[in-house]
Amino acid sequence: MTDGLGLECQVCGFVGLDDGADGFFYCQRCGSQADGIRDTAVDDDEMLLTKENVGGIVQRRVAVVKPEPLSQSQPPSQFWETLRTQENDDDDDGVGPTEPIDFGRGPRTLSYEDYYSEIRMRYVMGLQIMIELQVKALVENFNVCPIIVDMLEPIWLRFVASTKLFTDDWADEVINESESQVQGETEAVAPNAKHKSEPHNILGKRSVMIWYRSVSKTIPLPYSLAISFLLCHLAREPILSTDIAKWALEGKLPYFTAFLEIEKQIGSPTNACPLSSSRMFRPLHCISIQKLESLAASIAHSIGLELPPVNFYGIAARYLKQLSLPVETILPHASRIYEWSMPPELWLSGNEFRLPTRACVLSILIFSIRIFYKIHGFGKWEKGLGLSSWKRKDGKESKILDKKAESELESESECKMSSLSNNLVSESYDKRLPKQSNLDATEILLLLESKYSQLIDTSVDGRDLETYLEYCKNVVFAGVELSFEDHEEDQIIEDLWNYYHKEEEDHKPSSPSSNCGSHKRSLDFSKTNTNMNKVKKPKDENASETSNETQKEKAIRRMISNMEEKRFCYIPPRTNIKRPDDYLHYTRKKDDGNHTYASHADYYILLRSCARVGRLDVRIMHGAVLSFERRLAWLEKNIDQCVKEMPSFQVSCELCQQDDMNGDESMDFSKLNL
Repeated sequence: MTDGLGLECQVCGFVGLDDGADGFFYCQRCGSQADGIRDTAVDDDEMLLTKENVGGIVQRRVAVVKPEPLSQSQPPSQFWETLRTQENDDDDDGVGPTEPIDFGRGPRTLSYEDYYSEIRMRYVMGLQIMIELQVKALVENFNVCPIIVDMLEPIWLRFVASTKLFTDDWADEVINESESQVQGETEAVAPNAKHKSEPHNILGKRSVMIWYRSVSKTIPLPYSLAISFLLCHLAREPILSTDIAKWALEGKLPYFTAFLEIEKQIGSPTNACPLSSSRMFRPLHCISIQKLESLAASIAHSIGLELPPVNFYGIAARYLKQLSLPVETILPHASRIYEWSMPPELWLSGNEFRLPTRACVLSILIFSIRIFYKIHGFGKWEKGLGLSSWKRKDGKESKILDKKAESELESESECKMSSLSNNLVSESYDKRLPKQSNLDATEILLLLESKYSQLIDTSVDGRDLETYLEYCKNVVFAGVELSFEDHEEDQIIEDLWNYYHKEEEDHKPSSPSSNCGSHKRSLDFSKTNTNMNKVKKPKDENASETSNETQKEKAIRRMISNMEEKRFCYIPPRTNIKRPDDYLHYTRKKDDGNHTYASHADYYILLRSCARVGRLDVRIMHGAVLSFERRLAWLEKNIDQCVKEMPSFQVSCELCQQDDMNGDESMDFSKLNL
């Protein structure tokens, strides 16, 4: 093994540092830079650097997890070269060959160490290449800040060191664990003749597969997406877990097809690692959106990395643009509420079942929009339809709340009214904010309702046949090709494509200026004339108004049906309004073990639109809004008490006390210890 300083690495704990010829020392195992140690170019005769005197020369300090520039640490390739050199040095005794070697000698017999070292090294190197490809795609295709390239190396190497995959006894522990998991007496299975030369455990199972399952379980392939998301989060980019999962499914991020590039860089499978690249580095499914956030937080926690909150301003502005709402008007109000409340849900958490961060961002936006446009159940959406109030005609309680339940709910809500809107939207605050947009609450609600169907992300499902087949060829069935060239099959594929394009052109709709179109118009015109002659005049003048009113009632009934699908109960617009400027809180009731949500149509339209852009369930979005409202109510209730109980700072300095008593601007410097 190469000579070096006999000091312990602060990252992986390995004893041994090498001189990097740049004034710094690096660990012989993980390649990380040693903190607090530099080459001072002192003659060895004057001072010998040993374990005993190194403490008096350099000052050791605890390693801090922080992004390091590439120039201050070894590149990843040198890290892997260091590990390979170390393994080769262990086999070399420094004496050289002791017997003549024939030129025609066969290949060297692989040892036990060769198998697990090659499997471990190949998997970790391949996973690192996958992350590098994803980072490159984020920078080049999605305009992410290039700083994530420099941040990748320290985070990835520290995470690999935290897994303890490269410890000396890792392979033996994995084999012992596989043998101890079997309960009772079992008969050993004879090894397959094809894999007879490979090592096996006492049960006859291939050690190669045992080691591969262990390393893939320690660092699964979805960790690459989690680290890519973590890098974007640290760089304060407005990129969410929904984006990473979406781009991975679409093939825009190298995840399902990364094994092709990995095999080009690390080569074909070897005898020590006979597993194919498609088996090792081709995922079977994409990670869920909720688990991606928790996984990124767990990785940061494992390496001792403190995370900042999400980029609220960038994410909120992005959601407002997707909803076609005025950003310059709403964002300043939402930012003020965000800076005042700072909810803990804006930080990534390792808890997979917690509300996602995007739900908290959207709940702040919903709260701000409701206060700014006074969306408190006044029936502004119904007024936009030309109907200020709508009374139920059927007596079914599942369709709409009756008058008694409505009055009880409104009285309960009035009791829970708070002065949040009075404090957050004051006259002095309105003067400091930009002017309101031309849109009022009615127009915004009608806009959200009309664009609700357009908020669905159809980038993956809404493909035409040609684009979908191309997607299947490049992503779903990537790397699946015939082992030989079949010109006949290629010709058949080309003929089928030509036939498909020809059929598409033949079935295009004809232009309206054609004779057939004019013939149809004449038929329709004659038909309409016949129908007009048959129509009788209305007996009263309100027939047209009645037909229009029927259409509006149908729109409300469609809204009620949509609310019932999500277990929401429609409340008619408020009539007896006691305090119109107060904020209206909605509650949920538990009936027969299920939660029932009662709300007005105004709030539900805003809620479901925000839930759709955030790819959340409406009930989860409603729960996030209720949680944020409870936090604001608690802050408002306790802030006065906290301000009153703040300790008064008493002046304890004698000089300051004397200066206050005398009131002289001069200072006596004789008492200062200068």
